Amino acid sequence: MNMIDMIINIMAMILILLGAVMSFVSALGLYRLPDVYTRAHAASKASTLGVMFIMTGVLLFFIGSDHQFQPSLLLAILFIFLTGPIGGHLIMRSSYYSGILYTKKTVRDDLKDAK
Repeated sequence: MNMIDMIINIMAMILILLGAVMSFVSALGLYRLPDVYTRAHAASKASTLGVMFIMTGVLLFFIGSDHQFQPSLLLAILFIFLTGPIGGHLIMRSSYYSGILYTKKTVRDDLKDAK
């Protein structure tokens, strides 16, 4: 194993570890946050970023160890990047239009007058 492969593998390990931490933070957000709006935000943003870091680390690992580029991993990263936040936004929008209230009164409702 030459020096470049070792550097690529270290970068892959850092990205995978960072993705695992982000996924853990997302799971904590789902457990600890008070309402559906903040939980959907934690589930869509933090978990999307965590999965993207993990998949980028796996892509780098395959490049460093096998010297093979996996285009399916790039497609998966793109798919997760597009669908994760959109799903969270749709969950929050449907919750808002269903009349689910916020837990704190300090939240400003910009859409209240638009209904």
